[in-house]
Amino acid sequence: MYYLIKNTLEECSAEQSHDAACPYVAVLTPAEWTSQNENFDMGIDFDINNEDIFTTKAEVNYDSLTGTFCIPTQSSHFSQPQKFSFVLDETGIVFIDDSDSALNLVKKIQRLKKWKKPCLERFFYDFLELIIHNDLLTMQEYERELDNLEKDIMADAEAAHMERNNDIRGDIRDLRIHYEQLLDLGQELEENENGFFKEENLRYFHMFSSRVDRLYDTATHLRDYTIQLNDLYQSQLDVRQNRVMTVLTVVTTIFMPLTLIVGWYGMNFKYMPELESKLGYPTVIILSIAIVVGSLTFFKIKKIL
Repeated sequence: MYYLIKNTLEECSAEQSHDAACPYVAVLTPAEWTSQNENFDMGIDFDINNEDIFTTKAEVNYDSLTGTFCIPTQSSHFSQPQKFSFVLDETGIVFIDDSDSALNLVKKIQRLKKWKKPCLERFFYDFLELIIHNDLLTMQEYERELDNLEKDIMADAEAAHMERNNDIRGDIRDLRIHYEQLLDLGQELEENENGFFKEENLRYFHMFSSRVDRLYDTATHLRDYTIQLNDLYQSQLDVRQNRVMTVLTVVTTIFMPLTLIVGWYGMNFKYMPELESKLGYPTVIILSIAIVVGSLTFFKIKKIL
């Protein structure tokens, strides 16, 4: 697919894209790029296998700027990361993609965008912006989940689904790595080493980098939130365990003197006067009750119970 960057993206033929005075956008498969790359006169044989793409980056060459995109599932909302590459110079940009990832983004721009001052920089800005378009909503959804999880932890830590917290932390880690790579990409574009972009249009890439930087800060905040929830979960379990240990300690303390009494009078020596006394048995019962009541009163006063 070939487009000319005018007030909107206008579909055209390959010949029209090469001969037009305005910049172009092309979306090709790797096989199409291999057979047609000489027509773009970008001074590089950019042979890329999308299966080997693992990062988002840009590299400056003598006559072109090349790069790759690896959009994580948390951002793309697809089951697999979206991978494709690109080559650009001052005349236009070519996306090399064996799926429909790049083409879908380009078609969305064609459907939704209309420019007063069309240019390659503005198109690329809109393309980059679509990649992160829904990320803030995604992180807001993560934050709502974490808020609900915090309430569950405070209500009953043992019933809280902490595995979801770990899943979210993993998703946020992938997004932070993605944003770091996008920041590097934005800075490379803003550097404009080869002079492909007009100076007055570099502000688009600065705007993009600023937005990605804010998303990175939001992702960092959410990552810290997940760590805090893990700490809260552990502290709630510790509190519960301490309560159980306190009850066990109190019970043990109460029954220690009772155990002494049982052991003492269980010896059954022949000359123990209490064994022959009619008041011996009631006396031991009253003494035991007094010990229990006295111990409970003491613990209440000390606010142990």
